[in-house]
Amino acid sequence: MKRCRCYNTFLRQKVILLICIVSVLGILKLMNVELVFPGSKSYFVEPQLYFSDLTKNVPPHDPSSSINCTAIYELEPSEIGKSLQVRKRTIYDLSDEKVATVTKDCETYRNLRQYHHKIFSREEMDFPIAYSMVVHKDAISVERLLHTIYSPVNVYCIHYDLKSPAEFQRAMINLAGCFPNVFIASKLESVIYAHFSRLQADVNCLSDLLAHPIQWKYVINLCGQDMPLKANYELVSKLKKLNGKNMLESSKPSDIKKQRFTFKHQVSLVKGQDYMKMPMKTFVEKSPPPSGIEMYTGSAYFILSLAFIQYIFESPLVAEFLEWNKDTFSPDEHFWATLVRIPGVPGEIPRTQGNVTDLDSKTRLVKWSYFEESLYPPCTGTHVRGVCIYGAAELRWLLTSGHWFGNKFDPKVDPILLKCLIEKLDEQQKKLTSLSSR
Repeated sequence: MKRCRCYNTFLRQKVILLICIVSVLGILKLMNVELVFPGSKSYFVEPQLYFSDLTKNVPPHDPSSSINCTAIYELEPSEIGKSLQVRKRTIYDLSDEKVATVTKDCETYRNLRQYHHKIFSREEMDFPIAYSMVVHKDAISVERLLHTIYSPVNVYCIHYDLKSPAEFQRAMINLAGCFPNVFIASKLESVIYAHFSRLQADVNCLSDLLAHPIQWKYVINLCGQDMPLKANYELVSKLKKLNGKNMLESSKPSDIKKQRFTFKHQVSLVKGQDYMKMPMKTFVEKSPPPSGIEMYTGSAYFILSLAFIQYIFESPLVAEFLEWNKDTFSPDEHFWATLVRIPGVPGEIPRTQGNVTDLDSKTRLVKWSYFEESLYPPCTGTHVRGVCIYGAAELRWLLTSGHWFGNKFDPKVDPILLKCLIEKLDEQQKKLTSLSSR
C-alpha cells in the first residue's frame, strides 16, 4: 500500500512537471523566443544588412539563429551541431545588385556597417598598410573583406575583372566611392585564368598604390574569397617584426613546374573547363629568362615592402622579366617568387635560405585536399578544385595556425564560420588596442 502511494506521488510529480514544460514552451512561443532554431528553413548571413531600409527587403518572422561563437571556437559538439543544421538551410546573402544599392548612399551605409565604431591604436595609425584586391565576383564577399580589414590610415586598390557582371562593377565603384582611401585601379584587365593578365592586374594596383599620397610600409594582395586571420593590431605588430623583409612562398621548381616557363603558352578555348579560356602549352621552347635569372616558384600572394615595390618599378631588369613572362603559364606564381631571390633586392630572401613553402610563409593558409590528414586536419566544409572551403569546425585551427590570411571562405558553404571569425577578430582587436593604451 505504501509502495502504491509512493508511485502515485511520483506519477503526479511527472504530470505536473510535464504541464510546466508545456506551459513554458507555449509562453515562449507567444513571445517569439527562439529555442534552438527557428521554424524558418532560411538563414540570412547578415540580417542587419540584408533587411536594412536600403535594400527594401522585408524580414521574415525570424531570419537568423543564435550561435555562440566562443562555443564554436572551443569545438563544443552541440554548437558545432547547430552550425551543421544551419548549413542545411537555404542561405541568403546580398546579391551584387543589393550591394550596389546599399553602397549608393555612403553615409547611411557607413553608419549601418558601424565604421565609426572601429578602434585603432597609435601604433596602427603610424603604420599604414596597402592592399591590392583583385576580384571578379560576389560583391558582398568583397564588401565583407574590406569591412573586416578596413583602417582609415590604410589604402586599398580594387581591381575588378572587366568581364565581371555590370552590377558587380557598379557595386565595386560605389563601395570605393564611400571612402577616401579606397579606389578602383586606374587600368583594368580582362583577366583570364592562369594568364599574364592576372599578374598584370596586381601590377596595375601596385603602380597606383606607389603613387598614392598615403606613405604605406607594406603591401598585401588579396582576392575576394580571402579573410584575415589576425586583427589589424597584430598584423601591424608582425609587419614591424619583418623589418623590411618580404614574406611569400619561394621554392626551387619541380620538373613539371619548369614547363610553365620553358615552353611558350597560348590562350585557347578549353572544353569542359570552368574557365573556358586558359593558356595551353605549345611545343615551342622559350628563350632563357633575361640575364639568366634563377627561377623560383611559389604563390600568387605576397607581403612585400615599399622599398621592394619601388625597386621593381625602377629596375630595367624587372621590366624585361615582366615582358618575358607574357607567354608563360600562371606567371603570378613564379614572378614574385623569383624576384625576391635576386641578390641585393630590398627585403630579399637569400638563395642560401632554401625553399620557403606555403606553411613556412605565413602569408596565406590554403588547405589542399591531397595534404589533408598529413599536413593539416580534414576539411569540414567542402572542396572546389582540390581546395578546401572552410567550415565552422576549423575556426580554432585557422585562428591558431599562425598564418595571417586564409583562403577560401564562402558564406553559402558555411555562414557560421564567417560570422564567428569576424566576431573573434573584433574581440582580438579590442583586447589588443585596450592593452596597448595602458
